[in-house]
Amino acid sequence: MKPLVVVVVGGGAAGFFGAIAAAQANPKAQVTLLEASRHPLNKVLISGGGRCNVTHACFEPSGLVQNYPRGGKALLGAFTRFQAQDTVAWFANQGVPLKTEADGRMFPITDSSETIANCLMKTAKAAGVELRTSEAVVSVNATGGRFKIALKSGEILECDRLLLATGSSPIGYRLAKDLGHTVEPPVPSLFTFNIRDENFRELAGVSVETVRLSLTVQDLPPIEQQGPILITHWGVSGPAVLKLSAWGARLLHSNNYKATLHINWLPHLKAEEVRQQILAVKNEWGKRAMSLHRGVDLPHRLWRYIISRIGIAPEMRWAELPTKTLNLLVQELTKGQFLIDGKGVFKEEFVTCGGVNLKEINFKTMESKLVPGLYFAGEILDIDGITGGFNFQSAWTTGYLAGQAISSVM
Repeated sequence: MKPLVVVVVGGGAAGFFGAIAAAQANPKAQVTLLEASRHPLNKVLISGGGRCNVTHACFEPSGLVQNYPRGGKALLGAFTRFQAQDTVAWFANQGVPLKTEADGRMFPITDSSETIANCLMKTAKAAGVELRTSEAVVSVNATGGRFKIALKSGEILECDRLLLATGSSPIGYRLAKDLGHTVEPPVPSLFTFNIRDENFRELAGVSVETVRLSLTVQDLPPIEQQGPILITHWGVSGPAVLKLSAWGARLLHSNNYKATLHINWLPHLKAEEVRQQILAVKNEWGKRAMSLHRGVDLPHRLWRYIISRIGIAPEMRWAELPTKTLNLLVQELTKGQFLIDGKGVFKEEFVTCGGVNLKEINFKTMESKLVPGLYFAGEILDIDGITGGFNFQSAWTTGYLAGQAISSVM
Protein backbone atom coordinates (compact mmCIF):
# COMPACT_ATOMS: atom_id res chain seq x y z
CA MET A 1 0.00 0.00 0.00
CA LYS A 2 1.27 3.45 -0.91
CA PRO A 3 1.67 5.86 2.02
CA LEU A 4 -0.92 8.59 2.39
CA VAL A 5 0.33 11.84 0.83
CA VAL A 6 -0.78 14.99 2.63
CA VAL A 7 -0.08 18.62 1.69
CA VAL A 8 -0.78 21.51 4.04
CA VAL A 9 -0.82 25.00 2.52
CA GLY A 10 0.01 27.77 5.01
CA GLY A 11 2.81 27.81 7.57
CA GLY A 12 0.97 29.61 10.35
CA ALA A 13 -0.43 28.35 13.65
CA ALA A 14 -3.26 26.30 12.12
CA GLY A 15 -1.09 24.89 9.33
CA PHE A 16 1.68 23.74 11.66
CA PHE A 17 -0.76 22.27 14.17
CA GLY A 18 -2.62 20.44 11.39
CA ALA A 19 0.58 19.10 9.84
CA ILE A 20 1.90 17.91 13.21
CA ALA A 21 -1.42 16.24 14.11
CA ALA A 22 -1.56 14.46 10.74
CA ALA A 23 2.03 13.24 10.95
CA GLN A 24 1.73 12.08 14.55
CA ALA A 25 -1.57 10.28 13.94
CA ASN A 26 -0.14 8.44 10.92
CA PRO A 27 3.66 8.15 11.06
CA LYS A 28 3.68 6.46 7.63
CA ALA A 29 2.00 9.44 5.97
CA GLN A 30 4.07 11.83 3.87
CA VAL A 31 3.19 15.29 5.18
CA THR A 32 4.46 18.38 3.36
CA LEU A 33 3.90 21.89 4.70
CA LEU A 34 4.09 24.71 2.14
CA GLU A 35 4.72 28.32 3.23
CA ALA A 36 4.76 31.11 0.64
CA SER A 37 7.12 33.39 2.58
CA ARG A 38 10.67 32.73 3.69
CA HIS A 39 9.70 32.83 7.36
CA PRO A 40 6.90 30.64 8.73
CA LEU A 41 4.89 31.42 11.88
CA ASN A 42 5.32 35.18 11.47
CA LYS A 43 1.99 35.97 13.12
CA VAL A 44 2.91 33.77 16.08
CA LEU A 45 6.18 35.67 16.49
CA ILE A 46 4.63 39.15 16.54
CA SER A 47 1.50 38.31 18.55
CA GLY A 48 1.00 39.54 22.09
CA GLY A 49 3.75 42.12 21.72
CA GLY A 50 6.24 39.36 21.01
CA ARG A 51 5.04 37.20 23.90
CA CYS A 52 2.39 35.13 22.01
CA ASN A 53 -1.02 35.00 23.66
CA VAL A 54 -1.39 31.23 23.08
CA THR A 55 -4.91 30.78 24.42
CA HIS A 56 -7.30 31.89 27.16
CA ALA A 57 -7.98 30.28 30.53
CA CYS A 58 -11.59 29.43 29.72
CA PHE A 59 -12.03 25.68 29.98
CA GLU A 60 -15.76 25.26 29.35
CA PRO A 61 -16.68 25.02 25.65
CA SER A 62 -20.01 26.77 26.27
CA GLY A 63 -18.17 29.73 27.81
CA LEU A 64 -15.35 29.69 25.29
CA VAL A 65 -17.66 30.09 22.28
CA GLN A 66 -19.08 33.32 23.74
CA ASN A 67 -15.87 35.03 22.63
CA TYR A 68 -16.39 34.50 18.90
CA PRO A 69 -18.50 37.10 17.07
CA ARG A 70 -18.53 34.72 14.12
CA GLY A 71 -18.14 30.94 14.30
CA GLY A 72 -19.05 30.32 17.93
CA LYS A 73 -21.96 28.01 17.14
CA ALA A 74 -19.87 25.88 14.77
CA LEU A 75 -16.99 25.73 17.25
CA LEU A 76 -19.08 24.42 20.17
CA GLY A 77 -18.80 20.79 19.10
CA ALA A 78 -15.19 21.25 18.02
CA PHE A 79 -14.25 22.59 21.45
CA THR A 80 -15.66 19.48 23.11
CA ARG A 81 -12.96 17.56 21.22
CA PHE A 82 -10.05 19.99 21.57
CA GLN A 83 -10.26 23.14 23.67
CA ALA A 84 -8.04 25.51 25.66
CA GLN A 85 -7.27 22.91 28.33
CA ASP A 86 -6.03 20.54 25.62
CA THR A 87 -3.85 23.29 24.18
CA VAL A 88 -2.25 23.86 27.58
CA ALA A 89 -1.62 20.11 27.96
CA TRP A 90 -0.25 19.82 24.41
CA PHE A 91 2.38 22.52 24.90
CA ALA A 92 3.24 21.21 28.38
CA ASN A 93 3.91 17.80 26.82
CA GLN A 94 6.37 19.48 24.46
CA GLY A 95 8.16 21.06 27.42
CA VAL A 96 6.52 24.48 27.04
CA PRO A 97 4.43 25.31 30.14
CA LEU A 98 2.01 28.23 29.93
CA LYS A 99 1.08 30.76 32.59
CA THR A 100 -2.21 32.58 33.18
CA GLU A 101 -2.38 36.34 33.68
CA ALA A 102 -5.00 38.18 35.73
CA ASP A 103 -7.25 38.81 32.72
CA GLY A 104 -7.20 35.12 31.66
CA ARG A 105 -4.71 35.43 28.81
CA MET A 106 -2.17 32.61 28.66
CA PHE A 107 1.47 33.00 27.61
CA PRO A 108 4.56 30.81 27.66
CA ILE A 109 6.38 31.24 30.98
CA THR A 110 9.36 32.55 28.97
CA ASP A 111 7.25 35.53 27.82
CA SER A 112 8.73 34.94 24.37
CA SER A 113 6.80 34.07 21.23
CA GLU A 114 9.97 32.43 19.91
CA THR A 115 9.39 29.67 22.46
CA ILE A 116 6.09 28.79 20.77
CA ALA A 117 7.45 29.09 17.23
CA ASN A 118 10.50 26.98 18.05
CA CYS A 119 8.31 24.37 19.72
CA LEU A 120 6.11 24.04 16.63
CA MET A 121 9.11 23.89 14.27
CA LYS A 122 10.89 21.30 16.40
CA THR A 123 7.77 19.14 16.90
CA ALA A 124 6.93 19.25 13.18
CA LYS A 125 10.45 18.17 12.27
CA ALA A 126 10.41 15.35 14.85
CA ALA A 127 7.06 14.13 13.47
CA GLY A 128 8.53 13.92 9.98
CA VAL A 129 6.81 16.94 8.44
CA GLU A 130 8.67 18.33 5.43
CA LEU A 131 8.62 22.12 5.66
CA ARG A 132 9.11 23.97 2.38
CA THR A 133 9.36 27.76 2.59
CA SER A 134 9.21 30.29 -0.28
CA GLU A 135 6.78 27.92 -2.00
CA ALA A 136 3.79 29.94 -3.22
CA VAL A 137 0.80 27.96 -4.52
CA VAL A 138 -0.62 29.21 -7.81
CA SER A 139 -3.55 26.83 -8.29
CA VAL A 140 -5.15 23.61 -7.04
CA ASN A 141 -7.20 21.10 -9.03
CA ALA A 142 -9.17 18.19 -7.63
CA THR A 143 -9.18 15.32 -10.13
CA GLY A 144 -9.78 11.61 -9.71
CA GLY A 145 -9.92 11.79 -5.94
CA ARG A 146 -6.51 13.46 -5.73
CA PHE A 147 -5.20 17.03 -5.79
CA LYS A 148 -2.74 18.64 -8.18
CA ILE A 149 -1.00 21.67 -6.70
CA ALA A 150 0.82 24.05 -9.03
CA LEU A 151 3.64 26.02 -7.39
CA LYS A 152 4.98 29.38 -8.55
CA SER A 153 8.26 27.64 -9.35
CA GLY A 154 6.46 25.55 -11.96
CA GLU A 155 6.57 22.35 -9.93
CA ILE A 156 3.40 20.25 -9.67
CA LEU A 157 2.71 18.37 -6.44
CA GLU A 158 0.10 15.64 -6.09
CA CYS A 159 -1.54 14.52 -2.85
CA ASP A 160 -4.38 12.43 -1.45
CA ARG A 161 -5.44 14.93 1.20
CA LEU A 162 -5.16 18.72 1.17
CA LEU A 163 -5.41 21.10 4.12
CA LEU A 164 -5.83 24.82 3.38
CA ALA A 165 -4.66 26.91 6.33
CA THR A 166 -3.72 30.14 4.57
CA GLY A 167 -5.14 32.60 7.11
CA SER A 168 -6.70 35.73 5.65
CA SER A 169 -4.54 35.58 2.51
CA PRO A 170 -6.47 36.47 -0.68
CA ILE A 171 -4.69 33.57 -2.40
CA GLY A 172 -6.21 31.11 0.05
CA TYR A 173 -9.69 32.51 -0.54
CA ARG A 174 -9.16 32.22 -4.29
CA LEU A 175 -8.06 28.58 -3.98
CA ALA A 176 -11.16 27.84 -1.90
CA LYS A 177 -13.39 29.49 -4.50
CA ASP A 178 -11.68 27.62 -7.33
CA LEU A 179 -12.51 24.38 -5.52
CA GLY A 180 -16.20 25.36 -5.35
CA HIS A 181 -16.48 26.99 -1.93
CA THR A 182 -18.31 30.16 -0.99
CA VAL A 183 -16.20 32.84 0.67
CA GLU A 184 -17.84 35.44 2.90
CA PRO A 185 -16.21 38.80 2.02
CA PRO A 186 -13.37 39.49 4.48
CA VAL A 187 -13.52 42.75 6.44
CA PRO A 188 -11.32 44.02 9.30
CA SER A 189 -11.99 43.00 12.89
CA LEU A 190 -10.16 44.05 16.10
CA PHE A 191 -9.44 47.70 15.40
CA THR A 192 -9.45 51.03 17.22
CA PHE A 193 -11.86 53.94 16.71
CA ASN A 194 -11.03 57.38 15.37
CA ILE A 195 -12.87 60.16 17.25
CA ARG A 196 -13.47 63.57 15.70
CA ASP A 197 -13.15 65.57 18.94
CA GLU A 198 -9.65 67.16 18.95
CA ASN A 199 -9.88 68.15 22.62
CA PHE A 200 -10.65 64.54 23.50
CA ARG A 201 -7.64 63.29 21.54
CA GLU A 202 -5.42 65.66 23.55
CA LEU A 203 -6.07 63.32 26.49
CA ALA A 204 -3.89 60.66 24.79
CA GLY A 205 -2.46 58.29 27.37
CA VAL A 206 -5.38 58.56 29.81
CA SER A 207 -6.93 55.19 30.65
CA VAL A 208 -9.95 54.10 32.69
CA GLU A 209 -10.11 50.59 34.13
CA THR A 210 -13.81 49.95 33.47
CA VAL A 211 -16.26 51.75 31.20
CA ARG A 212 -19.39 50.64 29.37
CA LEU A 213 -19.46 51.34 25.65
CA SER A 214 -22.53 51.44 23.44
CA LEU A 215 -22.10 51.56 19.67
CA THR A 216 -24.94 52.71 17.42
CA VAL A 217 -24.94 52.60 13.62
CA GLN A 218 -27.87 54.43 12.03
CA ASP A 219 -31.12 53.32 13.73
CA LEU A 220 -30.04 49.75 14.47
CA PRO A 221 -29.99 48.30 18.01
CA PRO A 222 -26.81 49.25 19.90
CA ILE A 223 -23.90 46.85 20.52
CA GLU A 224 -22.43 47.01 24.03
CA GLN A 225 -19.19 46.01 25.73
CA GLN A 226 -17.59 46.72 29.10
CA GLY A 227 -13.93 46.84 30.11
CA PRO A 228 -10.76 48.99 30.06
CA ILE A 229 -10.37 51.88 27.64
CA LEU A 230 -7.36 53.92 26.51
CA ILE A 231 -7.57 57.38 24.94
CA THR A 232 -5.12 57.78 22.05
CA HIS A 233 -3.87 60.47 19.67
CA TRP A 234 -6.51 59.35 17.16
CA GLY A 235 -9.41 58.33 19.43
CA VAL A 236 -9.94 55.28 21.64
CA SER A 237 -8.39 51.87 22.05
CA GLY A 238 -8.18 49.23 24.78
CA PRO A 239 -9.88 45.85 25.35
CA ALA A 240 -13.44 47.22 25.48
CA VAL A 241 -13.00 49.01 22.14
CA LEU A 242 -11.39 46.00 20.45
CA LYS A 243 -14.22 43.71 21.60
CA LEU A 244 -16.76 46.23 20.33
CA SER A 245 -14.99 46.43 16.96
CA ALA A 246 -15.13 42.64 16.62
CA TRP A 247 -18.85 42.38 17.32
CA GLY A 248 -19.60 45.37 15.10
CA ALA A 249 -17.09 44.54 12.32
CA ARG A 250 -19.54 43.96 9.45
CA LEU A 251 -21.93 46.68 10.56
CA LEU A 252 -19.18 49.30 10.81
CA HIS A 253 -17.68 48.25 7.48
CA SER A 254 -21.04 48.62 5.74
CA ASN A 255 -21.38 52.14 7.19
CA ASN A 256 -17.86 53.25 6.19
CA TYR A 257 -16.76 53.23 9.86
CA LYS A 258 -19.05 56.06 10.87
CA ALA A 259 -21.08 55.55 14.03
CA THR A 260 -22.05 57.00 17.40
CA LEU A 261 -20.25 55.83 20.54
CA HIS A 262 -21.73 56.38 23.99
CA ILE A 263 -19.37 56.06 26.95
CA ASN A 264 -20.53 55.40 30.51
CA TRP A 265 -17.46 56.37 32.53
CA LEU A 266 -19.01 55.08 35.78
CA PRO A 267 -20.74 51.79 34.89
CA HIS A 268 -20.76 50.56 38.49
CA LEU A 269 -23.16 53.37 39.44
CA LYS A 270 -26.71 54.11 38.32
CA ALA A 271 -27.39 57.58 36.96
CA GLU A 272 -29.25 58.57 40.12
CA GLU A 273 -26.33 57.38 42.26
CA VAL A 274 -24.00 59.57 40.21
CA ARG A 275 -26.35 62.50 40.74
CA GLN A 276 -26.40 61.97 44.52
CA GLN A 277 -22.61 61.70 44.62
CA ILE A 278 -22.22 64.98 42.75
CA LEU A 279 -24.78 66.69 45.00
CA ALA A 280 -22.87 65.50 48.06
CA VAL A 281 -19.64 66.98 46.68
CA LYS A 282 -21.44 70.22 45.84
CA ASN A 283 -22.78 70.52 49.38
CA GLU A 284 -19.51 69.62 51.11
CA TRP A 285 -17.00 71.38 48.87
CA GLY A 286 -19.01 74.35 47.63
CA LYS A 287 -16.08 76.79 47.83
CA ARG A 288 -13.74 74.59 45.78
CA ALA A 289 -13.25 75.11 42.03
CA MET A 290 -14.87 72.26 40.08
CA SER A 291 -11.82 71.85 37.86
CA LEU A 292 -9.56 71.27 40.85
CA HIS A 293 -11.83 69.12 43.03
CA ARG A 294 -13.25 66.11 41.18
CA GLY A 295 -16.77 64.97 41.91
CA VAL A 296 -16.15 61.36 40.83
CA ASP A 297 -13.26 58.89 40.71
CA LEU A 298 -11.82 59.58 37.25
CA PRO A 299 -8.40 60.76 36.03
CA HIS A 300 -8.02 64.49 36.62
CA ARG A 301 -7.37 65.36 32.96
CA LEU A 302 -10.48 63.45 31.91
CA TRP A 303 -12.59 65.15 34.58
CA ARG A 304 -11.49 68.61 33.39
CA TYR A 305 -12.33 67.65 29.81
CA ILE A 306 -15.80 66.40 30.78
CA ILE A 307 -16.78 69.54 32.67
CA SER A 308 -15.44 71.82 29.94
CA ARG A 309 -17.40 69.79 27.35
CA ILE A 310 -20.68 70.86 28.92
CA GLY A 311 -19.61 74.49 29.29
CA ILE A 312 -18.39 74.61 32.89
CA ALA A 313 -15.63 77.22 33.25
CA PRO A 314 -12.48 76.07 35.11
CA GLU A 315 -13.00 78.68 37.84
CA MET A 316 -16.66 77.75 38.55
CA ARG A 317 -17.13 76.74 42.19
CA TRP A 318 -19.17 73.73 43.20
CA ALA A 319 -21.71 75.94 45.01
CA GLU A 320 -22.39 77.79 41.74
CA LEU A 321 -23.37 74.62 39.81
CA PRO A 322 -26.96 75.11 38.47
CA THR A 323 -29.37 72.15 38.49
CA LYS A 324 -29.62 72.18 34.69
CA THR A 325 -25.83 71.94 34.33
CA LEU A 326 -25.70 69.26 37.00
CA ASN A 327 -28.14 67.21 34.92
CA LEU A 328 -25.90 67.67 31.86
CA LEU A 329 -22.90 66.54 33.92
CA VAL A 330 -24.67 63.36 35.00
CA GLN A 331 -25.59 62.65 31.38
CA GLU A 332 -22.03 63.29 30.19
CA LEU A 333 -20.62 60.94 32.83
CA THR A 334 -23.08 58.14 32.13
CA LYS A 335 -23.79 58.54 28.42
CA GLY A 336 -21.22 60.80 26.81
CA GLN A 337 -21.67 60.89 23.03
CA PHE A 338 -18.76 60.71 20.56
CA LEU A 339 -18.70 60.48 16.77
CA ILE A 340 -16.60 57.68 15.28
CA ASP A 341 -15.06 58.75 12.01
CA GLY A 342 -12.87 55.92 10.81
CA LYS A 343 -10.78 53.12 12.27
CA GLY A 344 -7.18 52.50 13.22
CA VAL A 345 -5.11 49.29 13.22
CA PHE A 346 -4.51 47.35 16.42
CA LYS A 347 -0.70 46.96 16.40
CA GLU A 348 0.40 44.34 13.86
CA GLU A 349 -2.22 41.82 14.94
CA PHE A 350 -4.49 42.29 11.95
CA VAL A 351 -7.56 40.07 12.16
CA THR A 352 -10.39 39.76 9.67
CA CYS A 353 -13.86 38.37 9.82
CA GLY A 354 -14.98 36.56 6.70
CA GLY A 355 -13.73 33.48 4.92
CA VAL A 356 -14.99 30.07 3.82
CA ASN A 357 -18.69 29.60 4.59
CA LEU A 358 -18.99 27.41 7.69
CA LYS A 359 -22.07 25.58 6.41
CA GLU A 360 -19.83 23.98 3.79
CA ILE A 361 -17.54 22.41 6.45
CA ASN A 362 -17.99 19.30 8.62
CA PHE A 363 -16.79 20.56 12.01
CA LYS A 364 -16.22 17.06 13.34
CA THR A 365 -13.38 16.58 10.87
CA MET A 366 -12.92 20.03 9.25
CA GLU A 367 -13.45 18.33 5.89
CA SER A 368 -15.19 20.08 3.03
CA LYS A 369 -18.76 18.92 2.42
CA LEU A 370 -18.24 19.72 -1.26
CA VAL A 371 -14.83 18.21 -2.06
CA PRO A 372 -13.80 14.90 -0.43
CA GLY A 373 -10.24 14.99 0.92
CA LEU A 374 -10.16 18.80 1.21
CA TYR A 375 -9.83 20.25 4.72
CA PHE A 376 -9.76 23.74 6.22
CA ALA A 377 -8.30 25.19 9.43
CA GLY A 378 -7.70 28.58 11.00
CA GLU A 379 -8.55 32.04 9.80
CA ILE A 380 -9.34 31.01 6.22
CA LEU A 381 -12.70 30.01 7.75
CA ASP A 382 -15.37 32.58 8.58
CA ILE A 383 -14.35 32.49 12.25
CA ASP A 384 -12.92 35.28 14.37
CA GLY A 385 -12.55 35.83 18.07
CA ILE A 386 -12.09 38.84 20.27
CA THR A 387 -8.64 39.72 21.59
CA GLY A 388 -7.25 37.51 24.36
CA GLY A 389 -5.95 34.34 22.71
CA PHE A 390 -9.22 33.22 21.17
CA ASN A 391 -8.11 33.44 17.54
CA PHE A 392 -5.13 31.22 18.26
CA GLN A 393 -7.38 28.76 20.09
CA SER A 394 -9.64 28.35 17.06
CA ALA A 395 -6.49 27.80 14.97
CA TRP A 396 -5.19 25.07 17.34
CA THR A 397 -8.59 23.39 17.52
CA THR A 398 -9.42 23.36 13.81
CA GLY A 399 -5.84 22.45 12.89
CA TYR A 400 -5.77 19.55 15.33
CA LEU A 401 -9.15 18.16 14.26
CA ALA A 402 -8.24 18.46 10.57
CA GLY A 403 -4.89 16.74 11.08
CA GLN A 404 -6.41 13.89 13.04
CA ALA A 405 -9.15 13.34 10.47
CA ILE A 406 -6.80 13.58 7.49
CA SER A 407 -4.68 10.69 8.71
CA SER A 408 -7.58 8.50 9.78
CA VAL A 409 -9.23 8.65 6.33
CA MET A 410 -7.78 6.05 3.96
